[in-house]
Amino acid sequence: MTPEYEVFAIRYATRDARRKNNFIGGDPHDAPMPMDYFVWLVRGAGRSYVVDTGFGAEIAARRGRTLLRTPAEGLALLDVDARLVQDVVITHLHYDHVGTFESFPAARFHLQDDEMAYATGRHMRHRQFNHGYEVDEVIGMVRLVYKDRVAFYSGSAELAPGISLHRIGGHTHGLQCVRVHTRRGWVVLASDASHYYEHFEKRRVFTTMFNVGEAVDGYATLEQLADSPRHIVPGHDPLVMQRYPAPSAALEGIAVRLDADPAD
Repeated sequence: MTPEYEVFAIRYATRDARRKNNFIGGDPHDAPMPMDYFVWLVRGAGRSYVVDTGFGAEIAARRGRTLLRTPAEGLALLDVDARLVQDVVITHLHYDHVGTFESFPAARFHLQDDEMAYATGRHMRHRQFNHGYEVDEVIGMVRLVYKDRVAFYSGSAELAPGISLHRIGGHTHGLQCVRVHTRRGWVVLASDASHYYEHFEKRRVFTTMFNVGEAVDGYATLEQLADSPRHIVPGHDPLVMQRYPAPSAALEGIAVRLDADPAD
């Protein structure tokens, strides 16, 4: 029998933005469209898996983001010690998904071959593609390769029974999503394969994009992997915090349970 996992989204930062910032081609409605930043926790079968490691105070200040808590502090509120986590999935190497990786000294990091090749290759000559990366963080992950602490994948792979990784591409060349078996069925953590619900629902794409075709095709992949569109969790949408319940009253506004049914 496939294990059923608890899945949590932990909100660690936020920023103001407008609709025109979040869609290629802009948007006719010049209205606010803020962005939240999450890391995710998958827990069950005696193990805890973390998806992405966010960013810290230095990067928040440099890039004008509002840091609410460090990812490690958010995980601690769910009784997870970042120093003891053994497996961390990095969906891609952008600053808001791989920063603070040093907070996980016992972890093996799970990454797509294409993402490391992209982040260290010829396309990083161009501001359009390199602005989402912090070079010191990319170098830090390369150093971990030399310590045999990075596991590489090419396409789809099973991380553990009931947890699988799937290359999507689009936003970056090696972006991957995570599929998790839960009590309500197969949930897909889209990460930046769909920043907002509106991206996959309306087949629109975010402004930072390497391959628009892969991004649009990726929406269909997300839908194939999930039990329904209500089982797809976008990577940055504040609606995630509204649609899903908090694990406890103390964690209202901080974390939500994605293995619970969302509100309609």
